Amino acid sequence: MAFDPAERHRLYHDAIERRDFAEIRNLFAEDAVYASPGTGGVTEGRDAILAAFRAYFETFADQVASDSLVEALSPFSSRALWSLRATNGATGAVVERTGEEIVTFDDDGAIVRIAVEDRR
Repeated sequence: MAFDPAERHRLYHDAIERRDFAEIRNLFAEDAVYASPGTGGVTEGRDAILAAFRAYFETFADQVASDSLVEALSPFSSRALWSLRATNGATGAVVERTGEEIVTFDDDGAIVRIAVEDRR
């Protein structure tokens, strides 16, 4: 069966929604890069990315996200259009964001790069 980047992208988002940090870690290549200007810039390396996810969900524990589109762009990349709502646990401020996420995978299906662009 051929690798389906859109399906792997959906698995990644599902792991995030379940806060399954072990699965999230396993989806990333060791030298992965996560670029999101809206949430802190560029994070390099699987362990640093996982630490950033943990810190984020300590602050925004109630985040609920959904995808309006997940599609393959190439044999090893996919795109998602997403929206989320979360409450900052420290301040009570509600955050609503929408954006686009491009995920690139290596030959083994591991995530090597995520580029996030906030739209709102």
